[in-house]
Amino acid sequence: MPIGPRYRRVSALPRQFFDREAALTAYDEALRGVRPTGGPHLLNIVGIGGIGKSRLLQELRNRTGEQYRTAHLDLQIPALRQQEDALAVLRTGFGGQGVKFDRFDIAYAVLWQRVHPQLRMDRSSTPFAEESDVLSKILDDAMGFPVFGTAAGLVRLTDRALSNRQRKQRIKNDPTLQDLDNLTNAELGYAVSYLLAEELHEASRERPFALFVDAYEALVPAPLPGGKSFGADAWLRDLLGQLQGGLTVVASREPLQWAAYDEDWAAAIRQVPVEGMPMDARLDLLSAAGITEGGRQRSMAEASAGVPFYLHLAIDTYHQNPARLETTITSEHIVQRFLQHVPPDEVRILELLSVARTFDFGAFRALGRAFNLPTHLLTWESLTAYSFAYPLAQGWYRLHQLMVAALQSHLSPAVRRSVHARLRAYWEEVVDRPESLPDRGGVSRSAPLREAVYHGLHAEEITAEQIHACADRGMAMGGRQAVDGIVRDLRDHLAARPGADFSLREAADCLEAESLLALGDARAVIDLAPEVEREAGTPVSARLALAAANARRIAGESRIAAQIFQQVWDEQSGPVRISAGFCLADIRMWQGDFAAAFDLAASVHAMCGTEHRGIRGDVKRLLHLGHRFLLDFDGAGTLMAEAEEEYRYTADPFGSANILTNRAELLAFTDPEAAVAAAAAALEVQRELGAQHEIGKAYTAMAMAQLRLGAYERSASSFLSAYAALDRAGYRSGRARADMYRAFLLLRRGERTECLTVLHRAVAEFEACDVYPSLVLAIHRAAVRLGADDPELAAAAARARAGLRPLGPLDALERRTDAMLSLFLGAEA
Repeated sequence: MPIGPRYRRVSALPRQFFDREAALTAYDEALRGVRPTGGPHLLNIVGIGGIGKSRLLQELRNRTGEQYRTAHLDLQIPALRQQEDALAVLRTGFGGQGVKFDRFDIAYAVLWQRVHPQLRMDRSSTPFAEESDVLSKILDDAMGFPVFGTAAGLVRLTDRALSNRQRKQRIKNDPTLQDLDNLTNAELGYAVSYLLAEELHEASRERPFALFVDAYEALVPAPLPGGKSFGADAWLRDLLGQLQGGLTVVASREPLQWAAYDEDWAAAIRQVPVEGMPMDARLDLLSAAGITEGGRQRSMAEASAGVPFYLHLAIDTYHQNPARLETTITSEHIVQRFLQHVPPDEVRILELLSVARTFDFGAFRALGRAFNLPTHLLTWESLTAYSFAYPLAQGWYRLHQLMVAALQSHLSPAVRRSVHARLRAYWEEVVDRPESLPDRGGVSRSAPLREAVYHGLHAEEITAEQIHACADRGMAMGGRQAVDGIVRDLRDHLAARPGADFSLREAADCLEAESLLALGDARAVIDLAPEVEREAGTPVSARLALAAANARRIAGESRIAAQIFQQVWDEQSGPVRISAGFCLADIRMWQGDFAAAFDLAASVHAMCGTEHRGIRGDVKRLLHLGHRFLLDFDGAGTLMAEAEEEYRYTADPFGSANILTNRAELLAFTDPEAAVAAAAAALEVQRELGAQHEIGKAYTAMAMAQLRLGAYERSASSFLSAYAALDRAGYRSGRARADMYRAFLLLRRGERTECLTVLHRAVAEFEACDVYPSLVLAIHRAAVRLGADDPELAAAAARARAGLRPLGPLDALERRTDAMLSLFLGAEA
């Protein structure tokens, strides 16, 4: 008889032989204690590996009545240790049982678009768009036009897409949704968790829920002294701490020590130990399986140490060859005895599959072909029938960790490396076949890339540059969480190999730095990459240097950032050099070296082929800004039109939106009435994008135009709105530029002393950030026109003049500056 099906029947013994009465009783009591109100309610199932926690969770879920909704989160799956994927799994699971997640779906779409700005929201890329009533109607209503994933835009579309008045009002008036666009990415993640918990709580009034979380130790392999965990489980604690109206069951090898974070957890968690089966229960289990001979029965029971995993293997071994009478001594002996009675080809393929964290039928066939082993469906079904082969989503499987350890001990290091190499190739092939990738839901479409990197690391044949190529591809597929997973795998690999290639450590630092920049955490990037003087010799080290430089630029350290950009530009080639060149031209222009910035921009533009039209648009827009700051408005208008054409060709929503802001800024000098309307149009789009710095710039342009039109009260209000947005963005130089023009408003309103105070503040910020020397000159010339003898402003102007390199004579720029000041100062000066 084939061993697989027999093993399945043994694993499905009646509950009286399961010997988990204490756990079952505790679960029933906890479930009866669920109330619609109150705090979190957790049952912590604790036991060693192989003791049967996963099987127990399944038993608990099976005994949960239809009056409860249930969902399962298996942290053994690498992707599900990422917050985004885990929340998607829970939403899909509970959503399939009737829970409406309108507000969560909108917030999740905002988060998804925020961390994947290169993607558009449509049915193919937006998570669970098909399952979400509200998202599907929004996308249908958009009729193929770009939809920007922000709360403001999505709520507005919801008002048109939904017919149910109560649902529309609920979404429109929700305070959390109203605040989403002002949150950082990290804060947005917690807000999304909050909304899932809120909507699940509301649904629990009609029908409570039970949530099962398996393998907590996969998320936190080694807690710190005192129970803490480097924050790896912070998102899970945050989510479970907000759940009301249901029961959460968490299986872990060690008791949860969450009271180390918050003492209130002590009262919320009930711990239930799952220990080895007592001797009587072991003997009963063996008897029920047909093993009745006393000596053999006792030997198997003792060797298993009461661990069901080993008992089941012992039973299978017996049924394969009941004539064998050897005494079983240890649990390891049980495993080896079991493997002796499995067909040799199956043992070999199991050994090879043990190298994989997850595998599917394709991986099974790829390894079989590579090692000349059976690859037919019959063998596959036999292997996956064993209860130590756990089925996952999308037809994937994983093996129990105890069996993995036993099987891998049979493989030499050379064979393991060879298997890892073949699995790397397989997962890369999966990515190249779009039809084979998972659809929406909990498992990211970019998960195979993470597996490819994992196996490449263990095969010791993947380079840092190849890791970055996989990460970039994952990002293009919408897989920020896959990139974060790659970083975690790299960190784990390096922790186990202190002498590993330094380039791999640098790759991990670089990917993590880029993720932190996406979250806007410049200080964390600086802490991660404090050494900015070292050579950026490789493309990976160059990318790390660029990330460090961008962080320093955000923090106002323009001079250091420029040095790093220059170094990378001098040393590198290819895409990294293009990026460095653009960044360097950008910062040189703001530092006042327009001549060098324009020459460099022309060189970068020449390096860009048709595949780089987005960067070409960025370069044209940069040149437009340079001409505008040199007060050459005709030249600025021409270059803006050229940039807009490049963005239109690439259908870049962000570039096109920034052009709207730039148009308003230019019109503030040339046509103030048109500028007000243009700024309003820019604000509508930028609010939908959630770009706070661009919102601040658009409000500044509107305030400047209103100042010229004599609408002083409206101008003052617009400046205040500009300040609020610029402060949220931490955009110091943008705030200082708004200060300069607001000072002109103060002068128009007769507040001369306050005007000079604000001008001094603006100059101090410009110098601190090492930007805008042309504006420092403008401020000094404005003070001179006011008759103010100000030595500090004069000294600042002298410093600015020394570093300023316009395209033409300096006196020509000064004449244009005087003409510009006349537009804003009018008869007051």
